[in-house]
Amino acid sequence: MLTTFVITLSLVALCVTVHYELLYRLGTVVRSFNFGPRQGVVFGVMLALAAHTIEIYIFAGGYYYVLHTPELGSFLGESKMEDFFDCVYLSFVVYSTLGFGDIVPEGWVRFMVGMEAVTGLVQIAWTASFLYFQMETGWGHDGEPSQRSVPEHRGRRKN
Repeated sequence: MLTTFVITLSLVALCVTVHYELLYRLGTVVRSFNFGPRQGVVFGVMLALAAHTIEIYIFAGGYYYVLHTPELGSFLGESKMEDFFDCVYLSFVVYSTLGFGDIVPEGWVRFMVGMEAVTGLVQIAWTASFLYFQMETGWGHDGEPSQRSVPEHRGRRKN
């Protein structure tokens, strides 16, 4: 039980760190390259999807470890868990809280599966709020760039 708890908290901490760093870098890159508002959002969505995919692979690594450590639990169901890509599939289903139910965790690994679902839910909400903020600051209410996103020229004063 303690091993599963430590592994799970490590996976969650790693995912949160990856997510924070990628969102932080996204904000920095969008500002430094002066993307247009629409291009910045598209770039943001693509980078966010990459972040989520990395996080899913992180949890898949945890499941793969469990596959080779039977005392932590097992996976039953219609689908067999045999290799790393089966673990990736399970992780996609759990992270997105889709939950097909064709693979069912048993034993202590259930804690890891539950925490991945909560982590995925939080990370997806975090991404949505970040992208909303990016759109709000980049777009005006009429769909055009807002004054906040347009860089001011030096030496020029606004009246």
